[in-house]
Amino acid sequence: RSDGGLLATLAEMAIAGRKGMNIILDLLVATSATPAALPILFAEELGAVIEIDKANIPEVMLLLAKHGISDITRLIGNTTAEPTLTIGFNNETIYSEDITTLNRAWSELSYHMQTKRDNPKCAREEYDSLLDDTNGGIIIKPTFDPNAPFVLPSDSEGESDSGVTQSNSASDEPLKTTTPHSHSLHSGNRPKVAIFREQGINGQNEMAFAFDKAGFQSIDVHMTDLLGGTVDLADFAGLVACGGFSYGDVLGAGSGWAKSVLYNPKLKEMFTTFFAREDSFTLGVCNGCQMISQLKDIIPGAEHWPQFVRNRSEQFEARYANVEVMESPSIFFKGMEGSLLPIPVAHGEGRADFSATGDFEKCLTGDQISARYIDFNGEPTEQYPANPNGSPAGATGFTTADGRATIMMPHPERCFRSVQMSYKPDDQFTGEAGPWLKMFQNARNYVG
Repeated sequence: RSDGGLLATLAEMAIAGRKGMNIILDLLVATSATPAALPILFAEELGAVIEIDKANIPEVMLLLAKHGISDITRLIGNTTAEPTLTIGFNNETIYSEDITTLNRAWSELSYHMQTKRDNPKCAREEYDSLLDDTNGGIIIKPTFDPNAPFVLPSDSEGESDSGVTQSNSASDEPLKTTTPHSHSLHSGNRPKVAIFREQGINGQNEMAFAFDKAGFQSIDVHMTDLLGGTVDLADFAGLVACGGFSYGDVLGAGSGWAKSVLYNPKLKEMFTTFFAREDSFTLGVCNGCQMISQLKDIIPGAEHWPQFVRNRSEQFEARYANVEVMESPSIFFKGMEGSLLPIPVAHGEGRADFSATGDFEKCLTGDQISARYIDFNGEPTEQYPANPNGSPAGATGFTTADGRATIMMPHPERCFRSVQMSYKPDDQFTGEAGPWLKMFQNARNYVG
């Protein structure tokens, strides 16, 4: 029971669940030392409100009795389909208010603070979004079967790796920095993928695990490995730039990381050769998206990509957003086109900006937009907070003309397992696979 007592607790539960409540105080008042409704509603002594299915009431009451607290437990009402919180006492309704009004009252102080601290237009858009009673929240509509068995392609010697499926655990082999080795792209049945990071990057472990689950050998590669000459990108099937805050973003999001490649002739040649290889693939996520986007001059087919600048809200955004997977040549999204899926976002500079570089129309007409933010009706949006950064038409993922290089601001590696989902209906994603595992498996299929 929170600050504000029973009334505040019930209101917060109703707001969070988007459900109404019909509350009867008679039993609480009758057993109270102060038999009146107001003290019951606003007293802040220890207490709890539990919402349970009607069919489970006998079992719950037995459990409470077992622990000796049934004598301080009361049934106080039920949830309702009508979005109204109604409180009754002595056969009279003493309070009734719709959930939307309660929600706006609960959020009003935060709204006023946001108008002073953040972009006031974004603050208003978020506050006004509370008026939308049709807001269905998280959308989970995959166009693929997440539980379909995944069998790894045969390796170059024809040996099947069909024993590795979605439900297997990660390899026991620890991540390590490589030493010079042969130019074979395969190690046994696991192609090598460089999990690329720089000072300040923090998403490498999740990314390595995601690629491991899809049948790759994930190798930890730091910029110092490339600068020191102990690692060569020629030895890898894929390059993945991970999320975080390279150089604390003090040089601009991903800029310092990108320039350490572009301004080093040896590294620039190595990256140019890697990007030109027709059997290679590249993925950049979040800070890695920002960094790879600034290498577009040496990435074939990436000339129309934007740069990424400060969020329209003027704040770091960490949210669970809805996105649509678009029709595009990206190797990562084969068979996922049209899917409406939730995905974590965590960035301060994620707004796609075409004012100084790139071409939005050519990205659009060339099917190089691979993912976009959508509203609660599944439509592309620029409204905050459904679009957390203000990118035009919701565009948040881009790919090259041939689909081998893809960049995106959201974090698929944070939702490739079903247990990583903060919410899902009981009949969806019932196995190990989460919404985004398939994109990593698609990369494995591409390598062959």
